[in-house]
Amino acid sequence: MKILVLAGGLSPEREVSLTSGSLIADALVRKGHTVCAADLYTGRDIHGGIPAYANTPIAPYTVKEQMPGLAELMEETGFGERRIAPNIPALWQEADVVFIALHGDVGENGQLQALLDMSGIPYTGTGYAGSLLAMDKDLSKQLLAHAGIPTPPWVTCSTDGDLHAKITAMEASIGYPCVVKPLACGSSVGVAMVHDRKELEIALRDAANYGATILVEKMIKGREMTVGILGDRVLPPVEIIPKTGFYDYKNKYQAGCTEEICPAPLPPEVWAAMERQSLHAFEVLRLRGYTRFDYILDENGTAWCLEANTLPGMTPLSLLPLSAKAAGIDYDTLCEIMVQMALKKSV
Repeated sequence: MKILVLAGGLSPEREVSLTSGSLIADALVRKGHTVCAADLYTGRDIHGGIPAYANTPIAPYTVKEQMPGLAELMEETGFGERRIAPNIPALWQEADVVFIALHGDVGENGQLQALLDMSGIPYTGTGYAGSLLAMDKDLSKQLLAHAGIPTPPWVTCSTDGDLHAKITAMEASIGYPCVVKPLACGSSVGVAMVHDRKELEIALRDAANYGATILVEKMIKGREMTVGILGDRVLPPVEIIPKTGFYDYKNKYQAGCTEEICPAPLPPEVWAAMERQSLHAFEVLRLRGYTRFDYILDENGTAWCLEANTLPGMTPLSLLPLSAKAAGIDYDTLCEIMVQMALKKSV
């Protein structure tokens, strides 16, 4: 089978995506497929060469500690704000299936999925509607709350206008401590834990670098959990324990920064409730294929759903492969299952 693995893109998460893409592509080669791994934005292969379909091993790409500079990338390439390189559609027309290994931006917000739908190209992961709903943290939290799924109280705002008046309103409605997040980023890009007005103002201005709308959410104290879904199967839960700070970009992707326990030690009744809740959220957000839900489990056993990740990372430190491994599914088999699910949903 010919498979196009799309990675990179013009996203703050492109380094993570290139790492995921290189590993996915190599796993699919080991499964006997003919694979092309291409950067959606540059049109080059993952390592900067000319993209081509082959069945030879693909060297891993290693995510760097710091997020990439997108302005520098745009200047270096001269491609500006264009999101898809001109040669990419020709590559996907050759493919039997596209494996979307992108994170953030058009790869995760439904725009790429809509293009592939219109081209009649099968692809991995959820469709355009579910991608849009999950990527917009405000929309997804509205749907979750309406469905009775616990999610921390939140407000949205921008940094234009009278910022001090907005902060005063947030202090009254959300209070401290709180969490500031860009509306449509993953990998903890632009996320900050805030304890006072000064920190809030700094966090809002920083988050504004990643989008005009910002989400401010009440901080729930408890254990950090994540739950993966593969098809109609809920995978074993993972407990995340950063050694310092919170589960930010560095702690997610640099070895030795975080302890992950899988399966997470949970009372059977708590895990059963989280399992039901995850399946319900999967349905509410119109997801399909696979996803990963992030939770905070408070001292009363309530699992507060933070967000859904429709294209979870597939790096050596990523949580969905860890959870799948605990369920007896190795990395290569996980990638193959994702491909087969893409083909089934296109029939």
